Amino acid sequence: MNEARPPVKKAGSANDPLWYKDAIIYELHVKAFCDSNNDGIGDFPGLVSKLDYLQDLGITCIWLLPFFPSPLRDDGYDIADYTAVHPAYGTLEDFKLFLTEAHRRGIQVLIELVINHTSDEHPWFQRARRAPEGSTERDFYVWSHTDKKYPGVPIIFKDTEKSNWTWDDEVGMFYWHRFFHHQPDLNFDNPLVFDEVVKAMRFWLDLGVDGFRLDAIPYLVEREGTRCDALPETHAIIKHIRAIIDNEYTNRFLLAEANQWPDDVRPFYGDGDECHMCFHFPLMPRIYMALRQEDRLPITDIMTRTPPIPDNCQWALFLRNHDELTLEMVTDDERDYMYLAYSADPRMRINVGIRRRLAPLVDNNRRRIELLNSILLSFPGTPIIYYGDELGMGDNIYLGDRNGVRTPMQWSGDRNAGFSRANPEKLYSPVIMDPVWGYQTINVEAQQTDTSSLLHWTRNMVALRKLFQVFGRGSLEFLTPDNRKVLAYIREYDGERIVCVANLSRFAQPVSLDLSRFVGMMPVEMLGYVPFPLITHAPYPLTLAPYSFFWLELQPAPPQLDRVTQQQQHEPARDLLLMTEPVGHPVEEVPGPPETGNDPGSVSN
Repeated sequence: MNEARPPVKKAGSANDPLWYKDAIIYELHVKAFCDSNNDGIGDFPGLVSKLDYLQDLGITCIWLLPFFPSPLRDDGYDIADYTAVHPAYGTLEDFKLFLTEAHRRGIQVLIELVINHTSDEHPWFQRARRAPEGSTERDFYVWSHTDKKYPGVPIIFKDTEKSNWTWDDEVGMFYWHRFFHHQPDLNFDNPLVFDEVVKAMRFWLDLGVDGFRLDAIPYLVEREGTRCDALPETHAIIKHIRAIIDNEYTNRFLLAEANQWPDDVRPFYGDGDECHMCFHFPLMPRIYMALRQEDRLPITDIMTRTPPIPDNCQWALFLRNHDELTLEMVTDDERDYMYLAYSADPRMRINVGIRRRLAPLVDNNRRRIELLNSILLSFPGTPIIYYGDELGMGDNIYLGDRNGVRTPMQWSGDRNAGFSRANPEKLYSPVIMDPVWGYQTINVEAQQTDTSSLLHWTRNMVALRKLFQVFGRGSLEFLTPDNRKVLAYIREYDGERIVCVANLSRFAQPVSLDLSRFVGMMPVEMLGYVPFPLITHAPYPLTLAPYSFFWLELQPAPPQLDRVTQQQQHEPARDLLLMTEPVGHPVEEVPGPPETGNDPGSVSN
């Protein structure tokens, strides 16, 4: 069982125990970021050389995809050793240097830990195959003489797997796997499995990592008569892990990957004693749905269905990531609509989702990219930026699996996009070379010298968000103007009040907001620090350009202002239009399905 640990807790790099609420997380794959030794594969020394870039971008936490020894049949999610670094990415000393340099820049480090399953090349599995039936070594994994156990459990990778059971000739039994057949599930009914997992966690926490993303966490335990999903025994395991971490370390955190409806995700927070953060998977497709339908209802509806969470917990939000844009948490009609709207080419689809990056999903329309990022950065939760999305990087739908959104980072217009000096055929993946998305068009070097670039805009938005704790910690109240093409909401926290207004339409839209409880306050547009007219008892009208948005900080009116004069001036010229020329051309919109549901009022964080 677990060995005794010193009573003194090991401090993390962050001082605030709730630091993750204010974080800006940047997700990257070491192999895709920068190659320092010219072998065609990114590595930790290369990542260290780019930390200044990430610091300048303003991110405060790096989320690393798996970098452990692995046969790489699932891009590292098939782990063969939990306490080492894949030799292609560097050494453990290289990782330690990266960790030190990141912390020196005030950047926390979140690493991926896949504890539901291992590679079939992991020594534990090879030992289990040789061990006698009923032994603790064999029972590190889930075995059966029949493939009829646990009927009705969904197959996750329907495109490639026909069953959750695979026959092993050497053992003469079936083994259980929720993902690929080469990823056998660990058996958490065996207490030695838990001990080994905790030992691996301690290894990385002792080095100083700030947290873990727990991949596929709902599937740890299997029981007959269930869907083997989020069982009470699974929550008991998570709670035990959390108690150990809280008892031995300070200011570390756990992020759960649970692709479920908000009500079903809520138990993964426990009473604030399980995971600190969980992804809000159902929100992501509905943001894209709202944009294409030009209707706020998909967003407000799912947020109204999102239950309150403990005060020390947080939602993790994202527009895109390393996987497909999952459509598991939508209705069948909504899924058909999303496929029609965003993936007309069948090659863009995989499993139950769409394998495209942010910019291609919105036809490289700069206004849409900015609009979606404004929602990401102002909604309650911690935003996650996927590497390259700050540039508007594209994808390669001709690569297999989800590799099309995992291509090399585009640093410059030089050979191999500045990612590596290796011969192109040695690269782990070809760089993008087409005229629209190619590295000669979209790269860091070009955008750093262009103050109007998406990179500069993203830096400014990240810096602005970091000035206000209300974005990460505040309440959320939706406003319900008659014009449903406009999404409007109020964020409040500790005296900070911000009104966010977003035009989801390709046309300019008028809107009148009920801000009467803020009478006498002055909205200040936060990007340009432009004061707007004072709020009165009357509806507050705005006009927004296509796909534009406002962040308005509500400030007390300067005492020298004559309130009566200001109100008189307010009446004839109250409509405000953000006069910015659109970037790109409007595209043909796919009409949405019939309207359903009611527009909600308010929800709390």
